[in-house]
Amino acid sequence: MKNANDLLDLETELDALAQRYRAAGGVGVQVLTLIGGKAEGLLDRLPRTVRDRLEDGTEAALNVAMKAAHGSRGMVGDQPMWLNTAVATAMGAAGGFGGLPSALAELPVTTTVLLRAIQGVAVEYGFDPASDSVQFDCIRVLSAAGPLAQDDGADLAFFTTRMALQGKAIQSLIARVAPHLATVLGQKLAAQTVPVLGAVAGAATNYAFTSYYQQIAHVHFGLRKLAIDADHPEDELRMALAERLSLPQMRRH
Repeated sequence: MKNANDLLDLETELDALAQRYRAAGGVGVQVLTLIGGKAEGLLDRLPRTVRDRLEDGTEAALNVAMKAAHGSRGMVGDQPMWLNTAVATAMGAAGGFGGLPSALAELPVTTTVLLRAIQGVAVEYGFDPASDSVQFDCIRVLSAAGPLAQDDGADLAFFTTRMALQGKAIQSLIARVAPHLATVLGQKLAAQTVPVLGAVAGAATNYAFTSYYQQIAHVHFGLRKLAIDADHPEDELRMALAERLSLPQMRRH
């Protein structure tokens, strides 16, 4: 039976994870201010031919990125969050500088960097990125709302949906995540190609995306680690976190 101090520590940890989730998208607000638009209208800035190919392109990029991110682990060690962010920011600047063609070319590379950064966070919490379950969770992190969504915690499916590992789970999950991620990455592309700003918008957008997904990874794997350390069912902790995110007073964080 857990004592009062254990329960208090659990509540404190959950509060900290909820606050971290809330803060994750803060930079995204600054990006939207920079480009002078709203996330909902960003996709309309892309040519229809690009929008029509986004979902298939995203699914293909995810499959390639998973292999590339995992394969790179034997050659390059995990990097600090600031360095991952700096690398992605530089790539975003280069992608934005050349307009839509260069932004499209940069997209798979950035996706690989994001996945590699997420794997690095998993390692910080003691998880093995080579295991199927952790690779599964790394893709799940990308199913979060994205830094430009401004959902204020409304996208709780990331925390409340339980997905079981069955058969070709990774490929199945990629197929499920791709449509949502295509919208998120489409917003990124549109933000990078804002006239005049170009490289500045590209750098700011990639900075926001890398910061966001690393923070969300900390929330996700932090929750898994908390369940192990507290010897508490992860599903219950996940629901408790979702409840915190739905509370009106949390929106002030």
